[in-house]
Amino acid sequence: MKNEIRSLQTSKIIFNRKFRSDIFTSVCQAFSGFCKNAIATLTADPNELQVLQKSDRHGNTYWQAYDPATGKSFSSGSEADVSMWIEQLYKY
Repeated sequence: MKNEIRSLQTSKIIFNRKFRSDIFTSVCQAFSGFCKNAIATLTADPNELQVLQKSDRHGNTYWQAYDPATGKSFSSGSEADVSMWIEQLYKY
């Protein structure tokens, strides 16, 4: 009987460690994304077209483009859609 209890306790400890590890990984990924976006924003020319790859809280990746000259912006999950928006924006 004691062996069964120890086995359950060991499983609980392993589950708790995995859960903490998953949280730590998620926090590190969010912080890394924040830092990348902050650096990109700080080093960008304020008059230049800005295109960023971002992730939402569910881990889905999407693209965001902003043109400071016109004040227009566009977001999409497709890189091709953002490219087409840029081409149409600068088409004469």
